[in-house]
Amino acid sequence: MKSVAVIGLGYVGLPVACLCIEKGMDVYGADIDKKKLESIRNGVSKIKGKIKLTNNIADATKNSSTIIVCVPTPVDKNHLPELSALKNACADISKGIQKDALVVIESTISPGTVEEIVLPILKKSNVRFYLAHCPERIDPGNKKFTVKDLPRVVAGIDMESTKKAAEFYRSIIDADILELSSVKAAEATKIMENTFRDINIAFVNEMAKSFDKAGIDITEVIKGASTKPFGFMQHYPGAGVGGHCIAVDPYYLISKAKQLGFDHKFLSLAREINESMPSYTIDLLEQELKKIGKKLENAKVGILGVAYKANVDDTRESPALKIMGILNGKKADVYIFDPYVIKQSNVKDLNELLEKSDYIILATDHKEFKDMDLSRLKNNNINIVIDGRNCMDKEKIKSLGILYHGIGRY
Repeated sequence: MKSVAVIGLGYVGLPVACLCIEKGMDVYGADIDKKKLESIRNGVSKIKGKIKLTNNIADATKNSSTIIVCVPTPVDKNHLPELSALKNACADISKGIQKDALVVIESTISPGTVEEIVLPILKKSNVRFYLAHCPERIDPGNKKFTVKDLPRVVAGIDMESTKKAAEFYRSIIDADILELSSVKAAEATKIMENTFRDINIAFVNEMAKSFDKAGIDITEVIKGASTKPFGFMQHYPGAGVGGHCIAVDPYYLISKAKQLGFDHKFLSLAREINESMPSYTIDLLEQELKKIGKKLENAKVGILGVAYKANVDDTRESPALKIMGILNGKKADVYIFDPYVIKQSNVKDLNELLEKSDYIILATDHKEFKDMDLSRLKNNNINIVIDGRNCMDKEKIKSLGILYHGIGRY
């Protein structure tokens, strides 16, 4: 039986551990967060008793032939890669790694990180090992493409490492595994995927701002452009870009390129546009308030949603958090409800939010909000709706005598 240690049991690591268990492997799960370990012990029924949990990374690696590293790699307040969790995990792995073990980094990293940072740390073990990178691919809440169904790319520091990593992933994933020629290429793949999306979202966000000035509904334009069977790909505007990938990965490439003497102007501009969307959303509210002679100070504003995307509880880099901060800074009275993130809600349910609010901003397109009976808005005297995800029935809302404004849609 293969033995696998999964280091980091978050949104990426835990599904990987579950998949390895499903494939009949002997799995160790390590995370330095003891509360997370306790939560897993109590909450994930399909792996109870089937995973050996520990907060000691070195111990987890001692009996494992394959070590998968899925620790967080965020950016700091200056948008620079923050690799302390990765460095610390590798240092601990070097204390327990056994001869001929395979180490795979799944955490998102800049090109060159495996060879320049990870490899020197692991070499302190003074044993022979194999080292590769297989950038994680996971979309929280996506039931069509799960961790076992998504194609992956792998590359190692040498050919043998690449082959061993590819063999491992082919044993757990029911999709194609593409072997790349260099570990740098594998590192760059994940960043390119998400930077592509960030740039296209920035494009459509800028078009939304422009069309708003011109009196054009961008959702109608996207629908029209989508009738072309080639050369156009749908992306949609919104109140901001969240999640650990799209909102973070471009900064890894921007930072690395600067070290190499290259300035990514296009990527930086895309980030600037997408970072501006929470503030733009508040601007739209202030525009509508002006129409009825009101100001944002002391306004009772309800925010629908805290998560960064629909129907999940993930709040990482969520635009809703930035919207809250701006509203608080402008001295509005803010009410927050998210059925998936109760801990960050300050009202008990949607009813209470509507009762306390005069204006609402839809920040997350949860099904509970999209399917809401819109007559509840009228019954609770909601005067303005800012639809940050363009998912509400604008004509119905307007017919109720409520001011509506979406992102490039009014």
